[in-house]
Amino acid sequence: MSQYNIAVIRGDGIGVDVVEEGIKVMDAVGEHHGINWTWTEYPWSSDYYFKHGRMMPEDALDTLAPHSAIFLGAVGHPDVQDNITLNGLLLPIRRRFDQYICQRPSVLYPGVTSPLSGKKPWDIDLVVIRENTEGEYANIGGFAYYESPEEVAIQTSVFTRRGCERAIRFGFELARKRDKKKRVTSITKSNALGFMTVWDRSFDAVGEEFPDIETNQLLIDAACMDFVRRPEVFDVVVAPNLFGDILTDIGAIISGSMGLASSANIDPEYRGPSMFEPTHGSAPDIAGQGIANPMAQILTAAMMLRHLGEEAGAQEIERSVEKVLEVGETLTSDLGGNSTTAAVGDAIVANLG
Repeated sequence: MSQYNIAVIRGDGIGVDVVEEGIKVMDAVGEHHGINWTWTEYPWSSDYYFKHGRMMPEDALDTLAPHSAIFLGAVGHPDVQDNITLNGLLLPIRRRFDQYICQRPSVLYPGVTSPLSGKKPWDIDLVVIRENTEGEYANIGGFAYYESPEEVAIQTSVFTRRGCERAIRFGFELARKRDKKKRVTSITKSNALGFMTVWDRSFDAVGEEFPDIETNQLLIDAACMDFVRRPEVFDVVVAPNLFGDILTDIGAIISGSMGLASSANIDPEYRGPSMFEPTHGSAPDIAGQGIANPMAQILTAAMMLRHLGEEAGAQEIERSVEKVLEVGETLTSDLGGNSTTAAVGDAIVANLG
């Protein structure tokens, strides 16, 4: 029997409810596949910030280090600026454990309607590999003359050849494994931001190692246009931190709902725990109502299983979600239904296997 110790951070808003459904599904899969989960909960959230003036304790990263993985719900509160929640919890975890890959798939499943006209199931089936520890989110910079008329703000983007190449190489390797279009598209804005040519040159160098993979390079504005105009041409997309963040939100919404948007923050070298979170945010407008779509969290659980080497369990979750979507009887309001969060979780458990 496999044994995993998972750190659970439910976070804020709907994170509390959707994590519950994710754990429910993983417990059921564990029974099918001989996996024993030990769930260790940490109450780090905006509520923790209100009580302690910080998003997590000083020793939080050391506390997380021994775990097999981190299962995160959502973080964010209307009364806490996003830079506090991000720099107080998410970004320190990504940096400490060098989770340099953010993997975000976008799939138009059977039973789901895209806001783009004429798109059929599986017309959209792409994954964005976002460099996750450098770029615009390196948090190097600051303010001068703070809150005065002369205020100056400076933020420095950090691009290293090593950081670019390892993220891009992961994308090429994934394109081989997916065995779909075998195409990798790189995104920059190097016509205006000359420092991004280090990404372009890294892409060219790594691409030479994969002669079986077709390559393409787009500027971010053209990429955003093509995500809407012809998303079916994309397979694997590799992008720096900021551009990857922007593109994945577009990818989620053209696939039918943010409630289907799964995500993984990965260290492919397994030197510490990787972190798995949906990308829909804490959705404070529907928090506590029991109507949030838990599928993104559950699909994120499948990504965690795959990272841990439990491929059969990951595929079982994905097949069950696909079946529930295709049948269409138990869906939350974002997908045109009226079912509760818990009811959707129960339906996915019932369709496992």
